[in-house]
Amino acid sequence: MNQDRSANALIMAQVSHLQHAERRLPLKYRTEIYTHAIRTEGEAAEYIREVTEAIHKAHADAIKRRSRRGLEIAAAAERPKRKRVSTGKKKTSQLAKSKKKR
Repeated sequence: MNQDRSANALIMAQVSHLQHAERRLPLKYRTEIYTHAIRTEGEAAEYIREVTEAIHKAHADAIKRRSRRGLEIAAAAERPKRKRVSTGKKKTSQLAKSKKKR
């Protein structure tokens, strides 16, 4: 790899694909790199590295959030359920009440 050499079509295609993937990331993980200004292999390599790291960080953070949520769900499942006490009266619907009045 030559940092100053013009990026070929294959590298630019990879930049384009990563740009598409980057757009799907939450804003806090996105880079500030304007991809249309990338001209050299070095610039492309820098962009590819930053987006790849951002994708890995986003996935790691998502796994942490999921594992925390799983603990919250498990803790909620351990709580004893309260029993409902029946009053002995059967509830009647509004329709049934109106028929009784007629």
